[in-house]
Amino acid sequence: MALSGKLIGHVEISKKGDVFHDLFRHNPHNIVAISPDKVHDCELHAGERGVVGSVVCWQYTHEGKKKSSKQIIEAVNEENHMIVFKVIGGDLVEEIYKRFTIILHVEEKGDGQVATWTFEFEKPDTSVPYPTSLMDYLCNLIKDLDAHSSDTTN
Repeated sequence: MALSGKLIGHVEISKKGDVFHDLFRHNPHNIVAISPDKVHDCELHAGERGVVGSVVCWQYTHEGKKKSSKQIIEAVNEENHMIVFKVIGGDLVEEIYKRFTIILHVEEKGDGQVATWTFEFEKPDTSVPYPTSLMDYLCNLIKDLDAHSSDTTN
């Protein structure tokens, strides 16, 4: 029996959507420089950085443990500042979930902007928790990036 789930987190931000979209799509190495306590490396494994079908591997610390996540860029929407990462290796899919997709989307809301993380996942059984801790981690990462000087993210 498939135990599919979806979890959504929102963060109000001051920067425009294209800044975050460009950072995660084309310049993830800058994330390492901005938040080295959370993200340690983002290595391109296949393809061209930011292109659909490219494979990247993130090294990060979550819940006090060093972890990795190998992801393929499944979709990109420049106009809507959206990028879809399908997790194909690392702790999330090798140890916890059967399937895991991460979507980052930035949109206008009133006078500001909102960054939205969406997780789509499949749990192997009911004992596996919802990824709320990872959602908190990524929302806090967005806050760190938003608070950082914009000249590093360009």
